[in-house]
Amino acid sequence: MVESTNNSPVWHPYTQMKTAGLPVNIVRGEGEYLFDEEGNRYIDGVASWWTNIHGHAHPEIAKAIYEQALKLEQVIFAGFTHPSAEELAKHLLSIVSYHHKVFYSDNGSTAVEVAIKMALQYWNNKGTPRNKIVAFRDAYHGDTFGSMSVSARGVFTQPFQSLLFDVVFIDTPNGTNDQQVIEQLSAAIAKGDVAAFIFEPLVLGSGGMLMYSEKTLNKLIGVCKEGGVISIADEVMTGFGRTGRFLATDYCNNKADIVCLSKGITGGFMPFAATTCTQAIYDVFYSDEKSKMLFHGHSYTANPLGCAAALASLQVFGKERTMSKIGAIEERHAAFVTKLKGNPVVKQVRHRGTILAFEINTKEETGYLNTIRDKAYKFFMGKRIILRPLGNVVYILPPYCISSDNLGVIYSAIEEFLVTIS
Repeated sequence: MVESTNNSPVWHPYTQMKTAGLPVNIVRGEGEYLFDEEGNRYIDGVASWWTNIHGHAHPEIAKAIYEQALKLEQVIFAGFTHPSAEELAKHLLSIVSYHHKVFYSDNGSTAVEVAIKMALQYWNNKGTPRNKIVAFRDAYHGDTFGSMSVSARGVFTQPFQSLLFDVVFIDTPNGTNDQQVIEQLSAAIAKGDVAAFIFEPLVLGSGGMLMYSEKTLNKLIGVCKEGGVISIADEVMTGFGRTGRFLATDYCNNKADIVCLSKGITGGFMPFAATTCTQAIYDVFYSDEKSKMLFHGHSYTANPLGCAAALASLQVFGKERTMSKIGAIEERHAAFVTKLKGNPVVKQVRHRGTILAFEINTKEETGYLNTIRDKAYKFFMGKRIILRPLGNVVYILPPYCISSDNLGVIYSAIEEFLVTIS
């Protein structure tokens, strides 16, 4: 039992430890539920920070990790390989079928770091260095320094701003400015020093679940192809069915040159990530010159337990007809969106796949530190529902195994909350 946050040795992420109160001590999970030490049951409405897709403690994934641990738990991946890494790479490349190579790492931020370094060193290896990256103004790509650099300049990055490298930021498409955004990207590329354009496809997660159209994304990737610039799809949150298709970029005819994968890759069981790329990118590193190798690596690169969990998760997709479950959630969300749009307390109601989001009208500026968040979080926790609003942006992003009844419970709780603040 945790007696106080100040006496605990644990420092929690994105938490003001002095004012947050005691963390809930979760002791087990099952399906869409989490259970605390007192036996209270919570509906996990955010898939445990967007990672859990098939449900907590899924027996097939747990079994796969156990069986792998009895054979091989870890091996250095420089100069060595192992069967699970080779098999997983083949599976991932059957999903990202236009790519030919997989580089493993630890988490979403490091998957992005790998992508950035691939893009920058690609041009350096070619003997024509380029050092500019283009990104959306509202982006979030992670918390390491490279990923922070290509993220929005704001509350997440302010303490480190002077240490981040320069990035060309363009506006985030919103349905009214899409042509302008395409022109901004074209103008940036025309200067000749852009190495890559990085983007969260269709949904900008931590930026507030901002959504834009596949038509616009397709055009933006096309602009990169026409300008000879590398395009990087950060599918860390959007991958593995979250937007209604296996990858968000599956909605587009034009494909990214590099794709970053994490979060749902292991079904929420293990920290793990992969960065995939085209043969054309890999070939620029394939050389007799050692100086042209990709200078990146992690102690736990291609960890066998993570590979086993990812392979098992991919198998569950087929066995449990997971894409059908995703479609059912999407239909329920669409119906609830219709109800929400008539509510004067909310604005900007949107959904894509299993993600539903809306903004609460408040006198405060929209943003991560909007204080309505604390009131909403406390209300939903009182209902034993885990929703973690991004400031005044409330969103639902559940495990795919969630029942129709429990989606209804979440929807009803949201409607009840909106009444309390109207």
